[in-house]
Amino acid sequence: MATIPITKRGAEKLKEELHRLKTIERPAVINAIAEARAQGDLSENAEYEAAKDRQGFIEGRIQEVEGKLSAAQIIDPTQLDAGGKVVFGATVELEDEESGEAVTYQIVGEDEADLKLGLINVSSPIARALIGKEEGDTAEVQAPGGLRRYDVVAVSYR
Repeated sequence: MATIPITKRGAEKLKEELHRLKTIERPAVINAIAEARAQGDLSENAEYEAAKDRQGFIEGRIQEVEGKLSAAQIIDPTQLDAGGKVVFGATVELEDEESGEAVTYQIVGEDEADLKLGLINVSSPIARALIGKEEGDTAEVQAPGGLRRYDVVAVSYR
């Protein structure tokens, strides 16, 4: 099984979700099934069916999160020493050559990506264009709206 890169913060979020699923949501759905079962005829019991569906979802998500954590290669960006190069976990300050707009992104794993928070997936076009670049380099990104050029202003590991 291939390893999946994930930041230390992303791994902690997955561990918290797994803990919540196992200690709060799983027992709650078991209680809901027991209550619905106590109401009698299960063939026409909508609450029972809904609780069983919810149980299936929770168990599936537990397996998914456990699988991701077992395959995870946890990377702590603060411990990186990449000599100023853009690597997984790096935070990159960019300037759009055309508009002059400044943006900051951190390159993270698939499960952590959230563009609104400046977290971009390592396999996204912009992250792939940035990997290996250094401060002062220009990255060309094939975006849906056409080719975009970004100047790498700063690279940090936080």
